[in-house]
Amino acid sequence: MSGTINLHVGLIEDMGKRFIGAWHKLEQGTAVDETHLTFLDLETMVSTLSPKRLALLRHVRQHPAENIATLAKSLGRDYKRVHEDVAALVHAGLLERDAQGIRAPYDSVHTEVSLV
Repeated sequence: MSGTINLHVGLIEDMGKRFIGAWHKLEQGTAVDETHLTFLDLETMVSTLSPKRLALLRHVRQHPAENIATLAKSLGRDYKRVHEDVAALVHAGLLERDAQGIRAPYDSVHTEVSLV
């Protein structure tokens, strides 16, 4: 996969509006090729996308890893911390991990923070 994932800080209602909009597009036969992830508060988004985690995402996008041990070694970081970061990013949907290894499926992350 490639492309952009759109990250939002917003309300559950905002997620619902995007879902309904995509549903209507599909009903009209229009393809929907967007990926969105909504955080309910800025603190959660910022902690999920810490500078070290962003560096990890960038590295994995360019160099998919077989496992956490090889990833930690290539980053020059502690295994335990890399494991925690990978788990958080997989949970958020920003990394993929399976028997083939660890991958960052998106080329870019676009963030949007609503002020209203």
